[in-house]
Amino acid sequence: MGSNLIIGIVIAIILAVAIVYFVGYFVRKKTLARLDEIERRREELFDLPVIEEVDEVKKMHLVGQSQNTFREWNQKWTDISTTAFADLESQILEVESLNETFRFMKAKTAVEDAEITLLNMEQDVAEIRNGLKELRESEERNSLQVQKALDMYQELKKRMREESDAFGPAYSELQKQLKNIEIEFTQFVTLNTSGDPVEAREVLATAEDHTYHLEDVMDRLPALYEELNKTFPDQLKEIEEGYQKLTEDHFVFPEENFLADIQRVRTRIENSMRDLAKTEVNLVEPANSDTANDIDNLYSIMEREIEAKKYVLKNRQIIADYVAHATKNNRQLLIEIDHTAQSYTLNHNELGRVRGFQTEVDELVRRNTSYMEAMEAHTIPYSEVQEFYKDAYKILDDIQNQQVEIDDSLRELRRGEKVAQEKVENFEFQLRNLKRFVEKQRLPGLPNDYLEFFFMVTDHVEGLNKALNKIRINMEDINRYVATCQEDLEKLEAETHELVDAAALTEQMMQYANRYRHSHPDIRASIDRSLDLFTNTYQYQEALDEIGTALERVEPGAFNRIENFYFNHRELA
Repeated sequence: MGSNLIIGIVIAIILAVAIVYFVGYFVRKKTLARLDEIERRREELFDLPVIEEVDEVKKMHLVGQSQNTFREWNQKWTDISTTAFADLESQILEVESLNETFRFMKAKTAVEDAEITLLNMEQDVAEIRNGLKELRESEERNSLQVQKALDMYQELKKRMREESDAFGPAYSELQKQLKNIEIEFTQFVTLNTSGDPVEAREVLATAEDHTYHLEDVMDRLPALYEELNKTFPDQLKEIEEGYQKLTEDHFVFPEENFLADIQRVRTRIENSMRDLAKTEVNLVEPANSDTANDIDNLYSIMEREIEAKKYVLKNRQIIADYVAHATKNNRQLLIEIDHTAQSYTLNHNELGRVRGFQTEVDELVRRNTSYMEAMEAHTIPYSEVQEFYKDAYKILDDIQNQQVEIDDSLRELRRGEKVAQEKVENFEFQLRNLKRFVEKQRLPGLPNDYLEFFFMVTDHVEGLNKALNKIRINMEDINRYVATCQEDLEKLEAETHELVDAAALTEQMMQYANRYRHSHPDIRASIDRSLDLFTNTYQYQEALDEIGTALERVEPGAFNRIENFYFNHRELA
C-alpha cells in the first residue's frame, strides 16, 4: 500500500514537470517568433532610404521657414537613428535573456514594450519621410501654381492696356493694385529660388488672392462705369428736358420736389463715381441699383401725367354725356314714380333714392365744372382729374344700375297686379268647383269645422278681390294675400277630397258589414253608431273609423281590400 502511494506521487511529479516543460517550450517559442517579427520590421525600417532623402533635401539649400522645418525633420531622424534604434536593440536583448532563463511572464511584457517602441518608430519615420517629401515637392507645386496666377496677372495687364477707357477714374487705382501684385510675385520668386518654398507659398497665396480679387473688380467695373458715365447722365438729361417740355405744355405735377429729386440722384451718381475711383464696387453696385430705381420712378411720374392727359381728353365728353344721361334717366324715373304712386303704394323709398341720385349727379357736375376750370387755368395735374373721372364712372354706373332696378320694380308692380287679378279669378273658379263637387256627392250634411274653413277661405278670396279694386293698392299686401289664398285653397281642396272619400268609404263599409249584422251583435252596434255619426253629425271620418275597426275584427283585411278597390275605381263611386 505504501509503495503504490509512492509510485503515484512520483508519476504525478513527472507529469507536472512534463506539463511545465511543454508549456514553457511553447511560450518560449511564441516569444521567439514575436522577436523574429520585431527583428524583421527593425531591419526594414533601418533599410529605408531616409538618409538619402535627407541628403536630397539638404542639397536644396533651403532657407527661412523651409530651413527650420527641414532641421526639425532632420533632428527627429537623428534621434531615431541613434537613440531609438539603440533603445530597441536593448529591449530585444532583454527579451532574449528573459526568454532563455524561463522568465516567461517578464519576457512577454518586455516583448510587448519592444513592439510598442517599434510601432512608434515606424510612425515617426513615416511622418519624417512625408515631411521631407512635402519639402521636395513644394518648389515644384509652387511653380505650377505661380504659372496659373502669372497667366492671370498677364491677362489683367493686357486688359488694362486695351480697355483702359472702360475703367474710368478707377484706372489709377487698378494700376496701383496691379503693381502691388507684381511686387508680391517678385517676392515669391525670390523666396522660392532662394530655398524657402514654405514661406514662398504663403506669399504666393496672398498674390493669388489679390489677383483673383482684381480680376473680379475689373469684370464688374466697366458696366458700373458705363451706367455712371453715360446711361444715368443721359437719362437725367432726358428727364430734365422732358420735364421742361411738359411744364411748357402746361402740365402740372403733384410732386413739388421733382427737380430736387433729379438733383438728389445726380449727387448720388457723383458719390458713386468717387467710390468707383477707389474700386469700391461693393458700394457702387447697390447705389447704382437705387439710382436706376429712382430714375425709373422719375420717368414713371412723367409718363403717368402724359397717359393721364390722354385719358382725360378721351373721356371728358364721355363723362359729360354720361352725367346728362343719368340726369335724363332720373327725370324720367321721377315722372314714372309719380305716375305709379297714384295707383300703387311704394314701400322702398323709391322717391327718396331717386332724389338722392340727383344729388350725387349734381355733385359730380359741380366737381366736373371745378376740374374743367382748373384744367383751363393749368393749376391741376391731369392724374388728379383722371382719378376723379374713374370715381365718377363708378358712381354713375352704380346710379344707373339702381335706376334700372327701380324702373324694373315699378314695372313689376303692374305685372304683379295682372298676375294677382288672374289668380283671384282662378281662386273664385276653384271655390265654385269645390262647392259643386261637394253638392254632387249628395251628402246628408257638412261638418261645422269644414264649413267654417270653407267660408274663411271664401272671405280671404273676397278680401283679395277688394284689395285689388282699391284706387291705390299695396302690392306687398296683395302678394301676401295671394300666398295665403293659394295655401288655403290647396288645404281646402285636400280636406274636401278627404271628406268625400271618407263618406263614400263609410257607405261601402256599412253595406259590406250588413252581411254580419245578424250574426255579430258588435257589428250591428257599430253599424248603428257609424250611421248615427254619418247621418246626424256628419262626422264621416269618425264614422269610417268606427265601422272599419269593427269590420276588421270580424274579417281581417276587409278594410284594406274595400279601400283599395274604392281608390282604384273612384270614378264608379
